[in-house]
Parts: sequence; C-alpha cells; structure tokens
Amino acid sequence: MLWRYDTPGIPDELFERSEQVPITKEEVRAITIGKLRLKEGFTAIDVGCGSGSLTVEICNQIRSGTAYAIDFDEKAVELTKLNLSRFRFKAEVILSDAQDALPKLPQVNSIVIGGTWSNTRKIIEMAISKLQTNGRLVINTILIESAYDALSTLYGAKLEEVDVTQVIISKSRKVTTGTMMLARNPVLIISATKPTS
Repeated sequence: MLWRYDTPGIPDELFERSEQVPITKEEVRAITIGKLRLKEGFTAIDVGCGSGSLTVEICNQIRSGTAYAIDFDEKAVELTKLNLSRFRFKAEVILSDAQDALPKLPQVNSIVIGGTWSNTRKIIEMAISKLQTNGRLVINTILIESAYDALSTLYGAKLEEVDVTQVIISKSRKVTTGTMMLARNPVLIISATKPTS
C-alpha cells in the first residue's frame, strides 16, 4: 500500500501526474481535509477533481463512505481513476460539467470545489443544495474574483462558520550550495457549514 497512514497530506510524488492536469499540492490538501471535517462513513463530492489527489485524500478519511469526483476534462477523469486505483480506493468518477452532474447526486456530508471556471456562483449554490444539515463546504481558489463570488454566495445563502484561510507555502530544494526555498502560488481556502434551518 502506498500510504499507510490516516493523516492527510500524502506526498505529491506518490501520485501519477500530468502537465495537462492540475494537482492540489499536499499541504493545501491537508488543510482542505481538515476544513471538510470528514469521518468514516461520510459521503463527499469533489467538484473539479483534476488529478484526483483530493479524491484520494477524501477516500482515505471516509473509508466505508462514498465519494464522487466530477470533472469535465477527460484527461482529469482518467488520471483520477488511475490515482484511485494506485491507492486502492474506490469512488464514482463522473465525466461531466458540475452543473449537469450535481443535480443527479444524493445529499452528502461534505463537498470540496476546486474548479468552477466562470460558473462559481451557480456551482456553489448547487453544492449548497446537495449538502445535508451541518454539512461542510470547502472552496479552493487562486483567483480573487472567484473568492469574491464564493464569499458573497455563502453569505447570501446564510451559511455559518464562514472562514477564509490564505495558504502561502514554500518548499525546499537542494542546490549545490545548500537548500533554498521556492514559493508556490498562494491559495485561498474558503469553508462554511450549512445551518440546521
């Protein structure tokens, strides 16, 4: 087994990767999983699954639960399936636009949105409708415009515990004279809870 631990933050190098398909980096995944507040037996949806790294992390947390991964890119769907197989997890991987796929899915405990393109508000509204009471929604974005759309939609829907965390990470790289730090793109992690009423 590639990853023998319950902790999130599986090293990036353990995943199959492609230059054409984005991957959520391990430290961002670790924080995202924490914000999702998953536990065994939960159901979850990964919108814009990309390489499937977050789908794998979700499956590692919910174990006997059910995970759904959605992406409109055929390469992303194939890579997600490959990574799920690599880590010996199962999820329903759906090749579709989120707006077409979400209405067909059941109510779930947690949803992460990593890709919305220009439909941020609509996809978040649809995701909220698919959340059970006390369900958690996490939105990861690098775009300020998407963050604005996300926050205004969450506040408009009266979600609770709305939180914005900016993650700025540098990773070490060994060079001939020592170790240098290379910065990665800042990521905004927006999380919220669906209220009981």
